[in-house]
Amino acid sequence: MPSTSEPKLISGNANMPLAKAIARRMSMHRGVSVGLCDARVERFNDQEIFVEVYENVRGEDMFIIQPTSNPANDNLMELLIMSDALRRSSASRITAVIPYFGYARQDRRSKARTPISAKLVANMIVEAGIERVLTMDLHAAQIQGFFDIPVDNLYASPIFALDIMTQFKDSLDDVMVVSPDVGGVARARELAKRITAPLSIVDKRREKAGEVAEMTVIGDVSGKKCIIVDDMVDTAGTLCKAAEVLLENGASEVHAYITHGVMSGPAVERVTKSVMKSLVLTDTIQPSEAVKGAANIRILPTAPVFAQAILNIWNGTSVSSLFETPTLEPVYEGQFGN
Repeated sequence: MPSTSEPKLISGNANMPLAKAIARRMSMHRGVSVGLCDARVERFNDQEIFVEVYENVRGEDMFIIQPTSNPANDNLMELLIMSDALRRSSASRITAVIPYFGYARQDRRSKARTPISAKLVANMIVEAGIERVLTMDLHAAQIQGFFDIPVDNLYASPIFALDIMTQFKDSLDDVMVVSPDVGGVARARELAKRITAPLSIVDKRREKAGEVAEMTVIGDVSGKKCIIVDDMVDTAGTLCKAAEVLLENGASEVHAYITHGVMSGPAVERVTKSVMKSLVLTDTIQPSEAVKGAANIRILPTAPVFAQAILNIWNGTSVSSLFETPTLEPVYEGQFGN
């Protein structure tokens, strides 16, 4: 089947700056121009989504870049409809690059008569003709098992580790990694191991969804520069309260490294007024102007690792090699300044 010598990228409207950055990074790696496929993704007056691809994609290895962030339903439908358009245009393989996988928090039945929406979304993605998924920091690792197609789940912790070792290079001995809840211990332990730091846990008890009744720090954080690590921050209420509790328990300062900056409602205002010295997010979700303008929020780029992962998938080489610092460091060369 005829195809070009390069992978082809196409993007929806969810995070166009990230898609363009991925294309630029791939162009640098390949030494040839890798652009986004010429297409339009529009809405009719009744908000129905319409997709038209202007380039020939017959026999091509296609990568759709589309996080399913807010508005989750619109962005998910864009992804599904783009896949259908490509499948009906005889693309040889369709990979969905979903930097942020929406509905991931609904990964199990927490109460009677509730859905497992993450599984439903996985079924829809497969049914739309997508043959592989590339994502980052799934809320629950078992979501990979919801798919009957290959899923490559990248991790932000190697990127965070590189940044922490730059930002705290003169005081790494004082750094302590903190998990904001018991469920995130594995993620926090992974980062702590990478930077050779001790680990602490903030145990929280909820009276009802969205409200934290009590927080207890497990571990001695006295005099430590605490780094809270988590996969997502939504309204930032729990995060800001955890920072206060850590300072009350003797921490010298508190920072947070969060992969997905959902940042809904009062999140930006809370973070700006909080006791946290800094909140570091990635750009898996396109940051709002308020997020970009906040003095104590920084954004780390994910385009370098996604570009390399796409090339590895296209070449049929290892994606898991990107989890190792020696492999990732050259990919992010020059990204972490002093």
